[in-house]
Amino acid sequence: MTNETAWRIYGSELSPYSLKVRAYFHYKQIPHEWIIRSQDRMEEFQSYARLPLVPLVVSPTEEAMQDSTPIIEKLEQRFVEPALQPTDPVSAFVSLLLEEYGDEWVNKPMFHYRWSREADQESAAGRLAVDMLGPGANEEALSGLAAVIKERMVPRLSFVGSNEGTAPIIEESFATLTSLLETHLAERPYLFGGRPCMADFGIAPQLYQCLTDPTAGGLLRDNSPAVTAWCERMLTPKVGGKFETWDALAATLEPLLAKELAAVFLPWSTANAVALARGDEKFEVELNGRPFVQQTQKYHARSLAVLKQKYADAAEQADDESMLTPLLKRSGCLDWLAD
Repeated sequence: MTNETAWRIYGSELSPYSLKVRAYFHYKQIPHEWIIRSQDRMEEFQSYARLPLVPLVVSPTEEAMQDSTPIIEKLEQRFVEPALQPTDPVSAFVSLLLEEYGDEWVNKPMFHYRWSREADQESAAGRLAVDMLGPGANEEALSGLAAVIKERMVPRLSFVGSNEGTAPIIEESFATLTSLLETHLAERPYLFGGRPCMADFGIAPQLYQCLTDPTAGGLLRDNSPAVTAWCERMLTPKVGGKFETWDALAATLEPLLAKELAAVFLPWSTANAVALARGDEKFEVELNGRPFVQQTQKYHARSLAVLKQKYADAAEQADDESMLTPLLKRSGCLDWLAD
């Protein structure tokens, strides 16, 4: 029975964006009902959804919302406490930048590790089948659906740019990210100190999905205990302290901006946007000296445009003492963000 006084989140345990929104609801302590988009709830889901994607959030007044970042941004206008972002302009924009990186790039290693190896394919397809049919379904039905899911999902590796040529780039990016985060998170519970911000909600759910898969999960548990604990903490994040100053964060966060965002994510995102503007169906970009080939993606181009506008707004609002633009220039990010 649906709780008519609560918000409803239709999602999947295997969807990083669903877990991102659910974690936000936990952090803000918003009463909600978590509804697996199973076959027996599909008609209900479709009556609200504009797109066949999760998460879908339905308010107590029956307003439906999709797309994780706009959902959070809209709810922030109503649920202002506890604070979701640091107040200083440097940390606030870097948090938004890292959230975008999590949504748009860290999804690549998540999807790549989940669907490029047999053991991971079998694990994910089996769990998705249970999600869709329910744990009470018989083994024959679950096995049959898992085979269908696997057959459908594996070819979609091309949509995130995962192939034999790009696999080393994606896996190296995952190793770089998790190594840098391990150092950073060894000293604090969340990326910007004692409480989560948009950056945490963007990156952690992607890595949590990795944690649930055999190959990537093994890598995280063997090499990144602090990252592993953070991913699990972000399922139900809580206020545990204050945001730290940028001076306290810079030594271990600035290398992430330089080695991942400036070297990999922003060049890729820019190349995609340029190719789309030309009408190309595919594009190639050099990342750390190696070619990365992928089909163009419209959503990524739109989100890059939004990110660049957020930078322009942040730079305009920052006072003369702000170190935002010098930081972005020093890390190599500015060239990709400033028009």
